[in-house]
Order: sequence, then C-alpha cells, then structure tokens
Amino acid sequence: MTTTRAATRVPAAYAPVARVLPLLGVPHLDREFDYLVPESLSEQAVVGTRVRVRFAGRLVDGFLIGRAAESDHRGELAWLERVVSPEPVLTPRLLGLVEAVARRWVGMRSDVLRLAIPPRHAAAERSVPAAEPPLGVTTGPVELPAGWADHPMAARFLEAVVAGIAARAVWTVPPGRDWAGALAALADSVRRRGLQVLLIVPDQRDVDRLTAACRDAVGGGADGRDLVADISAGVGPSARYRRWLRATRGHARIVVGTRSAVFAPLPELGLMVLHDDGDDSFVEPRAPYPHTRDVATQRSVLDKTPLLFTSIDRTPEVAEYVRAGWAHEIRPRPGLIRQLAPRVVAVTDSDPVQARDVAGGRTRLPAVALTMAREAIDVDAPVLVQVPRKGYIPTLLCGSCRAPARCRRCHGPIRAGRMDEVYGPVDLACGWCGAPEPGFRCVDCGSRALRAGVVGTGRTAEELGRMFPGIRVRTSGGGEILDSVPAEPAIIVSTPGAEPVADGGYGAALLLDSWALLGRPDLRAVQNALRLWIGAACLVRPARQGGRVFLSADSESAVAQALIRWSPQTWAERELADRSEVGFPPAVHMFAVDGPAGALAEFLEDFRLIDRVEVLGPVDLPAGEELPGHEQIDDPERVLLRVPPPELGKVADELRSFVVGRSGRRDTHPVRVRLDPINIG
Repeated sequence: MTTTRAATRVPAAYAPVARVLPLLGVPHLDREFDYLVPESLSEQAVVGTRVRVRFAGRLVDGFLIGRAAESDHRGELAWLERVVSPEPVLTPRLLGLVEAVARRWVGMRSDVLRLAIPPRHAAAERSVPAAEPPLGVTTGPVELPAGWADHPMAARFLEAVVAGIAARAVWTVPPGRDWAGALAALADSVRRRGLQVLLIVPDQRDVDRLTAACRDAVGGGADGRDLVADISAGVGPSARYRRWLRATRGHARIVVGTRSAVFAPLPELGLMVLHDDGDDSFVEPRAPYPHTRDVATQRSVLDKTPLLFTSIDRTPEVAEYVRAGWAHEIRPRPGLIRQLAPRVVAVTDSDPVQARDVAGGRTRLPAVALTMAREAIDVDAPVLVQVPRKGYIPTLLCGSCRAPARCRRCHGPIRAGRMDEVYGPVDLACGWCGAPEPGFRCVDCGSRALRAGVVGTGRTAEELGRMFPGIRVRTSGGGEILDSVPAEPAIIVSTPGAEPVADGGYGAALLLDSWALLGRPDLRAVQNALRLWIGAACLVRPARQGGRVFLSADSESAVAQALIRWSPQTWAERELADRSEVGFPPAVHMFAVDGPAGALAEFLEDFRLIDRVEVLGPVDLPAGEELPGHEQIDDPERVLLRVPPPELGKVADELRSFVVGRSGRRDTHPVRVRLDPINIG
C-alpha cells in the first residue's frame, strides 16, 4: 500500500487526473469523481487498481477507472490518497460487464463490483507469480474427448471454440452419465489448445466433485493443483483470493466456482460452462439480485466468448435460447436415452392394484413401489427413497378439520418428535420458538386429534425399517449429507438434492409425496419438481439392468410424462409456450418494485413509460419477503411491471432514474427493484 504526505505532493507529469469510482453504496453517487494523482503514485496508479480517496471528509475505497490529462471539474481537485495494490483487478472487459449488469438489473456498479472481485489479501497477492505471456492457441483437427463419442455435434462446437467463434450450445446430460467427468474431459480438451475454461456450478458440493474430476483429467498430482483452481467462497477468503489471482494471471487453466465466478476476468478465456441453471442457488441474494445464467449470456455477448449450458433437465429460459436460435443443441445419437434410462412407473388408475392402494390417500407406498424395492434388494442393490421434507413430521394438521396445527405462543407450526402407534404424534413442540405443546386443541374446531400433513425423512426411514427388517436404512439431508453409498442392500432416504451416488447405480428409486413439490404456490414449482425427480432418477441403473423408478404423481400429467419418456426438452418447450400465452418470464420480463405504499404510489404517478408496460398491483408483499429497514415499514407492497423484451433497456433506465431520484432526496425508506424474481407473488 503506497501513500504520500500532503506537503510533498506534486501532480503527476503524465495524465495527472484519475477518474475514480468510490464504493459508496448510494445510488445517486454511483459515478466517477476526478482526483489528482501525485507524481509519487503515478506508476502504481494504473487503470483497474484499488485506491483510497477522501470523500466528504472520510477515506473510502474505490477503483481507478481511467487517467486523463485534465478534468471537466472547474473547482479544486482532491488528491488520490493511496494505491491499495498495484494489481489491476478491474479489467476493461470486466468493467464493461459490471456496467451492463448494473444497468440491466437497476443496480449500482459498486454493488456489482463487490460480487465480482473478492476482497484483497496482501500475503496471497505476494505469493502468486507474475502473469506469464499467453500460451497461444494450438490449431489442428479437433478430437472428441472421452465420454463424448455418442454426441457427434460436440466436435463442431469444439472446432468453433478453438477458432474463437462465439458459439453457444446446450447439452442435456443423458441418464446415468457422469456429468462431472464429461465436463472435465471437455475442459481438458480446450485447455490443451492453449485456452482457459470457466466452469460454474450451483454449490460447494458440485464444486468439489467437478474440481476433483478436472484434476484427474489433467493428470492429477502437481498438474492438477497447478492447472485447476477452485475459486468458490467455501475455500476461505485468503485461499480464494490467491486462486483467483492464479486464474486472472493465467496460471490456472481450468477454473471452477459458484455464481460469483461468472465475473472472473480470465485473460485467455476460451469457453464458459454453466451447469444446472435451474438451481435457485444461481440467484444472487444481494443487490442487484442478478441471475448467473443471465450474467453468463451478457458476458458471452459482450466478450464474444463461447458458452455451453449443461443440465440434467431443461429450463424454459434455455428452451427460449434454443427456440430463438441463439443457442444450438448438442444432441446424443438416436436411441441413447432409451438405452440408458431406467423404467419409470407413475400412479395410474388403469392398474387396479395401484388404484386400490392409493384410493383416498391411505398409503404413500403402493404395492408396485414396495415390489420395486424388494426386487432391488434381492439383487444386492441399494434403494433410493426421495422425500420432499427433512425431519420427522415437519407439518401436522388437525385430525378433524385439516387446519394446520399452530403454536399458542407464536403461531408457529407444531411438529412431532415421534409417532406412537396408539397415541399418534407425540413429543409435540413449536418449530419456531421450541415451546412444548402438552395439550393441543385446534383453534378452528376444538378437536384434540392430529394427523401428519407432511412426513419427513425421519418418519419415512422409521416406516421403511419396519417394512424391511434386517436391511440398513440411512438418511441423507439436513445436517448430514452422504456423498456415496456402496453397492449393497440398503435403503437411502434422502431429501431432494442430497441424494448420494451409489456404486453401480441404485436398483430402484421411490419418489414420494410428489404433491408437496407440485403444490407449492410458485410459478416454477412444476419445473423444480421435474428437475429434482430427474436428478434422483439419473442415479438409477438402466432399465436393461433392472433399474426402476416409482413416481407418486398422476401418470397422465405432462410433468410425469416428461419423466416417463425422459424428455425434459419437450416439457420445457410446452412450458415456454404456456408462459408465452399468459405473459410470464421468459416470454416477457417482470420487474418487481417493492416498497412502502406511499413510495409505490409516487412511482406509479411519475412513471413515464406506463403505456409501454402492463402494471399489476399494488399487492401485499409476498410472505417471506422483507425490505431493508422493514421494522419501520407498516405497509410494504409490491408492484409488478410486465415488460416486453424490446422495452427492457428503456424501462430499466426509467426505474434507475426513480431510484436515483429518491436517493438524492434522501427518502428514508428505499425502494427495491428486482428483475424476473424467483418469487413473483
């Protein structure tokens, strides 16, 4: 860190004016300010470095955006106080992406920069060697990497990547295929051509799996440690910054990370890969709330970088990219899916045994599901049971009127610690405040009877333990997540997304309580349910090896047919058409404007593009949503703006003007703006 004394300062001989973006976190001050560069700091004060400047009498952090010979400011300029580090972490391309994200999501560049650039650690900065000259791209015929021979179109995509063409593609992972191994082989093939590869996954569990696969692909040992970098937040601040520098200085050739990695300014980036874009972890919970998928598409357009979307399912957003021709599908050879997929059986009235078992909802496990489990155990294969909720009985209902059982103290949900065969749910306590409930009485009808509303993993494991004596029953989810299980008779009860991989694949999978996923009041409820079901079914052996899946959903429904036919692409295209008809994303964009009722009334009165959008609301803020400073807001509301795609930029600019205006007037209650929020209302 370099600084100077005020008495010894003289302006730099070359470009003495520094244009600095202070990280103030205030919308109306999200702009550059001019400062004088002392001669003593001139060499260190290069564009893109972190600096310290004095603003309104206090020292604040900032980024040096540019140098100039003179300033448009007519008054006296303050001095640049310090150069925190000579490392130019804010490259011109990264700045362009930051500005595009801030504009599209109606945010501040300072907020986006906090997402894009990790905090500095001086020791880590000194430990990383200086950047090396570019390796240069190796030309010549492209060979398909291991695991891609059954996808002929992958060769053409790789040829475009090596040639520097901004190709965009979509790959749906076939059932049973090791997606991490396939992506690692693809990344290593691009790496061998002298390019860097950026792999973005939803969470730390996927980061660990993909990083291990990439290190194996490049040869393991020292090569694996040097060439593959994990820059997720899970490695710790110092290690993350050190690995981020290794990537941005060109030493790491394959970079794996979570959502913030999409901003990593790799100097020789040849390919970006985003896996599982339907995961909610890709939605940034901090302002300006961008979605990683959309940031990746923005970066691909701005930098002309090839982009590959991969997933076991297909989201309507990616289906729109394919429909519009913006991205092309890498299809498998004909017949591969049928060869690899397990057999899926769903609930149907055409089977009299099933119809008898599920009549009136008296059982969660029809005879066909139990038969699948027994046949798998008979051949020494594990069985996977997917349950939507963790815990024992996370939801209890009144046994008479079916009203939710609520705590008398805080109105939280009453939960059971165990189930007694005679007395039913016992060891009752509130799930929020923990207060015991010794004598439940329904506030609606006065009944003392209770019944299970949703059965969790604990209760399900208990039931299966009685049905299959002598067979080990294990749970995965919540505080304990299993990574893998051996190829031996066992029953694994898991919450969605926590399913361990079985050696050789599961013999059967039972997907229970589908209504709990499908019945959520969410635009993406069915989409998420299909994604979670396919994720579990992918772990099952192919049908030709006896693999079976039971789905507790109506076999005639479109989502069940998508799993039975193993065609998530068809379901996504149908969902896209349905959303287009009723005007929901991704066919249109939705801005959610949240704030006090008075602020929203002011917004609607002053909004100049009212004739270009459809206004929905105001309505009450959705349950679970909170505004900054919500303790002081008595009437939070939401206004939704339905925006045609061609008008998005103009509407975003108008919204930004409104937010900046309120900030300049120092209105006490801020207004929050979100683009295409996950929870619309």
